[in-house]
Amino acid sequence: MTSTQIGVQMMMLKQKVQEEGLYNVLKKVSDLGYNAVEISQIDMNPQNIEAMQQAINDFGMNIAAMSCGVEHISAKQKYPGDTLEDDFDKIVADCKAVNCSILRIGMLPINYMGSKESTLQFAEICETYAKRLKKEGIDLYYHAHNLEFVQYNGQFMLDLMRDHTNHLGFELDIHWIWRAGLNPIDVIPKYANRIRAIHLKDYRVGEIDMSQYPGEGHEKLYYMLHMITQFAELGKGTLPLKDIIEIGRESGSEYFFVEQDELYGEDPYNCLTISRDHLYDLGYKSWF
Repeated sequence: MTSTQIGVQMMMLKQKVQEEGLYNVLKKVSDLGYNAVEISQIDMNPQNIEAMQQAINDFGMNIAAMSCGVEHISAKQKYPGDTLEDDFDKIVADCKAVNCSILRIGMLPINYMGSKESTLQFAEICETYAKRLKKEGIDLYYHAHNLEFVQYNGQFMLDLMRDHTNHLGFELDIHWIWRAGLNPIDVIPKYANRIRAIHLKDYRVGEIDMSQYPGEGHEKLYYMLHMITQFAELGKGTLPLKDIIEIGRESGSEYFFVEQDELYGEDPYNCLTISRDHLYDLGYKSWF
């Protein structure tokens, strides 16, 4: 079995990168005990490529996964980063510069939402790029949220994408699966051998503080019911994490990236420390 590693999804540190610089943030992540990262929502300019290379050389950081878009939504709506349509050669060069063999698409573009036909069209485009990237030694993965569990003729969108591709892989996110009303323990095995990475984040109901919700009366109650569900540090929510992690490993995942989409005013380094300590308590210290 391939060795397993726990890392950090860098999206939750993008503000820190702007303030402190990528190299310094990667060093702090390493000092916390995490030695693998997934790069997301961070500009892939020459300075940041150099920072990652320096982190690899100085303290053995593993740049395990990188991110990209597929194409721009329209001439006026641009993807905020490199796309496979316009920047294929650059993306490949960037991955090779940091010894990265996993490239991920973060979300379904808006212009492909809303129908089975558009889903299959997007899957076909991704499959074409996945084949091209495979020749370069890079695996292409699609990251799912909850919207991919909409059903078309009784079949989940994500299952349609899986069943109509062979080279495209899937990056599953346990919080978003749970938020879709499904159990990750049941979903993950259905993608066995099509996954190399899973996102770890817990799920909780937050404190009831009516002052933070907009509106008045029933409108405020409506917002509270929808906004009270939160992303949580590992161990601070209700997900059966150990069972999920074990089924993820059995299904072929090499990486488990700790992530929180929202921090609710907390410092991301503190959040990563809490999640790390819980994973230690669960017996996964050797995976760091």
